[in-house]
Amino acid sequence: MAAQAHCAMSNTLPDEEIMLQVREGVSEMLTVLFDRYQLPLFNFYLRLTGDRVVSEDLVQDVFFRVLKYRRSYRPGTPFRAWIYQIARNARIDYARKHPQSVEFEPEMSPATTDRDNADAEQQTALLHRALLQLPADKREVLLLSRFQEMKYEDIARTLECEVGTVKVRVHRALRELRDRFEKLSAIKPKGTSQTGLPLPFPNREKGRLQ
Repeated sequence: MAAQAHCAMSNTLPDEEIMLQVREGVSEMLTVLFDRYQLPLFNFYLRLTGDRVVSEDLVQDVFFRVLKYRRSYRPGTPFRAWIYQIARNARIDYARKHPQSVEFEPEMSPATTDRDNADAEQQTALLHRALLQLPADKREVLLLSRFQEMKYEDIARTLECEVGTVKVRVHRALRELRDRFEKLSAIKPKGTSQTGLPLPFPNREKGRLQ
């Protein structure tokens, strides 16, 4: 009962406070962070690789590294930026060890069967294909800023660059994504496949793709 009460209280603590406890050897607190970040990290990897098994393995690797390198966490460091820096390194290491790994293509997804949702699914597939056509660095910065909704300051810490550099990268990546999406939309291929993923940038009226 005491352990359950402690866990319940921990769920209200900021990530940084929990990580400080992990840093000091309270390893069971890692479960709280795992519950908070497992799904966001999985989605981050899935949209980068398109491989569910690889994404699951990478998530496990991230938390193994969090525990292994817990002493490197410094008080005052935004935990979100810190863990995504670990996530980036984990993926880079995986790519080096598995250079033969195949990038995800929309054609690998199940075919669309629901006619009522065909238009929306086609837009989703085209936008996801456009995202996958971007260079890895541009795709990554868009995923961090839009999917993970990280602040530019935290992205700068994650990418180890200046905030101004992040803003420029996001702007350029959005512009290239828009161009690629519009080219794909003009082609209008037959039998567009369904990605099963939500639109990364659904609100054009907000200027995200302007």
